[in-house]
Amino acid sequence: QVQLMESGGGLVQPGGSLRLSCTASGNIFAIYTLGWYRQAPGKQRELVASIRSSGVTVYADSVKGRFTISRDNAKFAIDLQMDTLKAEDTAIYYCHADRVTTKEGIIYEYDHWGQGTQVTVSS
Repeated sequence: QVQLMESGGGLVQPGGSLRLSCTASGNIFAIYTLGWYRQAPGKQRELVASIRSSGVTVYADSVKGRFTISRDNAKFAIDLQMDTLKAEDTAIYYCHADRVTTKEGIIYEYDHWGQGTQVTVSS
């Protein structure tokens, strides 16, 4: 069983910054991909940014140049630095883990999700 714990959401003015953090815990030996998704009211959940254990990153076009994802493999943790925030970044942000390997060598290919943290960008 893998748990994802998020922190760092809140209210910020347009142009401001926030930093989201997520730490995975449980019977974990390795995690292939960690990332952040978001879901705004009335919209589908979408990928914001992801990072593989190798360090390869993927960003949504809408956040390129403004958001930076980083990872600590030893702690199974990721951060998302969000700068120059816009009103359209308002959403619930979910931490995501994919392809988790347990200490016994079992690989779980299904998605793991955190509870979500609210980010509101408003003046």
